[in-house]
Amino acid sequence: RVTPADDVARIVEQAQPGDVIELAPGLYQTRLVVRAAITLRGPELQDPKAATDVSRAAVIDASGRGSAITVRVPGAVVEHITAANYGGNLYERDAGVRVTDGADNVVIRRMVLKGPGFGIRADRLEGIRIEDCTIEGVRRMHVLDRGDGVFLNYVKRPVLTGNSARNVRDGFYFENVEQSVSRGNFFTGAQYGIHWMYTRGDSAWDNVSAGVIGGFALMSSERIHFENNTARKCVEFGILLNVCDGCTVRGNRIEGVHNPRGRAALDNEGKGLFIYGPGANTVVRNWFASADVGVGVALGGEGNVLSENTFIDNKTQVRYVGRTPLEWSSNGRGNFWSTFMAWDFNGDGVADKPYQPNDSLDRIFWIYPEARFLMDSPVVVLLRWL
Repeated sequence: RVTPADDVARIVEQAQPGDVIELAPGLYQTRLVVRAAITLRGPELQDPKAATDVSRAAVIDASGRGSAITVRVPGAVVEHITAANYGGNLYERDAGVRVTDGADNVVIRRMVLKGPGFGIRADRLEGIRIEDCTIEGVRRMHVLDRGDGVFLNYVKRPVLTGNSARNVRDGFYFENVEQSVSRGNFFTGAQYGIHWMYTRGDSAWDNVSAGVIGGFALMSSERIHFENNTARKCVEFGILLNVCDGCTVRGNRIEGVHNPRGRAALDNEGKGLFIYGPGANTVVRNWFASADVGVGVALGGEGNVLSENTFIDNKTQVRYVGRTPLEWSSNGRGNFWSTFMAWDFNGDGVADKPYQPNDSLDRIFWIYPEARFLMDSPVVVLLRWL
């Protein structure tokens, strides 16, 4: 048991494997380096709001530089501690908790991390677990200058459950990661909730992104299983599939994606689902509602299969940029479109003809682009109504 009056940095550095170091409530103005498989623990708090109350919580203040806690060995556990005022130098990997190369199977649990750098940064290791942590960046900083809530690079089989991140760059950023599991996490005030880049075999369930620029970005990755997640009130997209292959996007709910600066001519309106670039993925039983564009497809996204999805009250249901006629269905099951004025003579609940998002006027504007200045004229509005 240690208090702020002790030389805590020396005690932690000299600890032996299996030791448990318990931090009493108080303000610890220091930076800690863990060099043995120990448990470093603060007082367990029932009220999360008490995380910065030094009379109840153990708060490590890194004095604005470096990482508050650095873990250099496998098997360490860090829990119930608040790390604050750590550095913001992203090139130096400043973080609330930094886990260095080879420190496998570290557990980071029920921590509160507040600072401009990475909340948690881990590189070239396996089996890290991050559970029930609260991560908060600096809101006044530009979003791209902040650290990510969790940044994992060349990490295998990480598990992240029950965490929240706000006012960071990306909630979670995974680069060259394999078989990550993300479940029950919450993100707001960020660029993207979860951002996968060059990853393989990942999975994500029951995560929520609200009030972010983009909900979930699946980019240049393979075999991501993305199920039962929610994105609401995003700006650019709810789900992005960018040059991904073999991914399954199932049972997710995307609502209210709106870019107030979006323009159809620039194709930068808010999209519920944005498929950009080649890849063959399965998108099934998702809900896309109240977006500027329900689904946008461009630059080779024809290989994706969309079936049994629901598109409700999107300003533009589909925008496809390409030359190949697309038919979206699987085993005779298409998608539900709230704007489809369909006939169903046999009463089987399936329209007798496929939905077509574009009418004859759209085709005229494609064939004769110089006529586009008429698109919003009263005559065109009348013709569309008729």
